[in-house]
Amino acid sequence: MAVQISCRLKALADLVTPGNVAADVGCDHGFLSIYLIEQGISPRVIAGDVRKGPLSAARAHVAQRGLSAYIETRLSDGLSEYRPGEAQTLICAGMGGRLMQRIILQGMETAKAFRELILQPQSELWQFRVFLREQGFSVTDENILKEDGKYYFLFRVTPGEGTAQGDRLGDKYGAGLLRERDPLLREFLEKTLAGCEAIREEMLVQRRERGGSVRLEEGLRENETEIEDLRAALALYTPEGPQGRYTV
Repeated sequence: MAVQISCRLKALADLVTPGNVAADVGCDHGFLSIYLIEQGISPRVIAGDVRKGPLSAARAHVAQRGLSAYIETRLSDGLSEYRPGEAQTLICAGMGGRLMQRIILQGMETAKAFRELILQPQSELWQFRVFLREQGFSVTDENILKEDGKYYFLFRVTPGEGTAQGDRLGDKYGAGLLRERDPLLREFLEKTLAGCEAIREEMLVQRRERGGSVRLEEGLRENETEIEDLRAALALYTPEGPQGRYTV
């Protein structure tokens, strides 16, 4: 029986180019690495983790499936123990965007030797998209999925020239997803907008009842900017919405 993995992990595997050797950085218990081999997506996987406990568990799971000849487990802080060119696909998922940035920055030579990077940051998405293009990476595919009530954004990225110039809405919410008018992104935008509007009302009540403060006014300005951006992104989904950069 094939290993059972979450929808999020399967979506990551679906972005891997078949036939590529994969480096699963932050492999946790090794189930994604096992899935890549058992499904015939990758001929070989190098599964690394900075933590000895999860890596030991991954090694045990690999051995139980009889896949030790195809999956190498490696103790590694990010890309520190990987060599440029020994794998074609980097997979890095399930961690904060800031940590993922550190991993790429500290192993930039190795990172840029991959043909593709499959990335799924858990946070700081806006900053992470900006980081990628400013460091010379191009997002060639972006996907959004919802699992257990949580939204996940997944990227396929390739090393390239990149660009220092970006688009605010594209950086914040995903240029490709906006261009395609992705329905799940719309749901995410609507839910996020409702949350921002509720927070704004709470802050306005606080200002009326307790008076303003520098911190509160800054929070209100940031909240208003976020609401404006969300509304602008949602306007792209209407027939009369803005055209141009995100025209299908």
